[in-house]
Amino acid sequence: MSTNFSAPDGPPARRAAGHDASETGGPAKRAADSHSFGGSVGWTVLGAIVPGLGLWRAGRRVAGALAMAVFALIVAGGVYLALNRSLVSSLALAPGVLQTAAIGLLVAGLLWVVVIGVTHLSLRPVSPTVGQRAAGAAVVGLLSFVVAAPMAVGANMAWTTAGAVDKIFGTDNETPNSTQPTINAVDPWQDKDRLNILIIGGDSGTGRSAAAGDRTDTVIVASIDTHSGATTLFTLPRNTEKMPFPKNSPLHKYYPNGFTSGSTDLYTRSQFLLNAMYRVVPATVPHDVLGKTKDFGASVMKVSVGEALGLDVDYFVKVNMDGFKDFINAIGGITVNVNYRIPIGGQTDAGIKPDGYIEPGPDQHFNGRLALWYARGRYGLDDYKRMERQRCVINAVVQQTTPDKVLTNYQAIASAGENTIETDVPRTLLPALVDLGLKVKGTKLRSVVFTPKTGFSSSNPDWPAAQKKVQKALKETKADADDETSGTKKKKTKSDDLAKICGYHPES
Repeated sequence: MSTNFSAPDGPPARRAAGHDASETGGPAKRAADSHSFGGSVGWTVLGAIVPGLGLWRAGRRVAGALAMAVFALIVAGGVYLALNRSLVSSLALAPGVLQTAAIGLLVAGLLWVVVIGVTHLSLRPVSPTVGQRAAGAAVVGLLSFVVAAPMAVGANMAWTTAGAVDKIFGTDNETPNSTQPTINAVDPWQDKDRLNILIIGGDSGTGRSAAAGDRTDTVIVASIDTHSGATTLFTLPRNTEKMPFPKNSPLHKYYPNGFTSGSTDLYTRSQFLLNAMYRVVPATVPHDVLGKTKDFGASVMKVSVGEALGLDVDYFVKVNMDGFKDFINAIGGITVNVNYRIPIGGQTDAGIKPDGYIEPGPDQHFNGRLALWYARGRYGLDDYKRMERQRCVINAVVQQTTPDKVLTNYQAIASAGENTIETDVPRTLLPALVDLGLKVKGTKLRSVVFTPKTGFSSSNPDWPAAQKKVQKALKETKADADDETSGTKKKKTKSDDLAKICGYHPES
């Protein structure tokens, strides 16, 4: 009886034991047992594309749902930002947001890599072969790299941008000075048809002492129509004398007759040229005469150049010409036409000959070093030639700096900008300036250079006549932009079309 009773119960007991063993791993264990290695790889790939999907398939429902929910929120946030360009511009230029984004990208990248690894381990067979282990590790490694690399690049770009914005534009709580306009943060161009920016090329020069200060040999005002982006560049010679100050400016008390000594001595007069104003005025007058300023010398020049040209100069951008070559290298160089031999080095007054020459030729692509000499070479040439070439460099940078170049060389550009550019443009204006810059890029730049050929005398300038010329040029630029928009026949203008001026027409 005992034998007959125990025999039927034996097999069911073994089946029950086998059944219990298969349950010890839970849902994830059953999923692993039920999939082939190829299936586990496929679901790992899908789980890398949609984080959490593979975990859900592996039976880890809570973790999978949580990962997919986070991923869905990120995608939704990305779509929302894509539909709100102004918000993106504001966030993308806020250092605090950028630094947070950089950390967030690194954390997200790390978690994504963990999800990929856990997904594969949860889905692969319980006892994979050595080959399957190696193949699985390779797949996980490749997917992790594909996910982590863009995250790391994005984090690096965000952190670099935050540092560059902080260094170039300062902090949000900086108090604007009396030479800056009051702007409408919501719509900066609501009551402002024209933005005037003073571009200063500061040149400390090789071997010049810090006490000697910068020589601002490049002085250009970029006047931008905020509606169309139509831009005119006005260039003043570096040796311009008697630079005026408005009567309502505190500086007028110190220089009632303009920036001049009234002396006939050549050396004394040389200390009162336009290119000496940046260093001489700060050494002469109290630094608080204009209130709080980010760069007193540059603010002084804004006041004076604005009065000379009859324009309200809003902001300055000071470019360190010694570091200019790094910026040109960062954007991949520029292509310009060379219409005559341009010296590399040399000093005319000292009789030191150039180290070489840039020979004439069309569409020459220059790295930073050659672009710098193209802009500053002067041995045997006058200042007016150099002024003409400098505006061609600006035109080349504006027209040739494409989005793909910026993305490809972003870190180098940001780094070069930190060491090369100084400005009093407020950070809050940056999003609007980005949009305005896109408008400028879509137009032809025009230019006016004040030279003896145009009736301008550097030693005894007629400022009322210069101001009339400025206003006429601005009207012509606006009319030219309107003609391009409407497709009507262009009117003949007095200002120069830089596309034509900077074209190839070699001098005999």
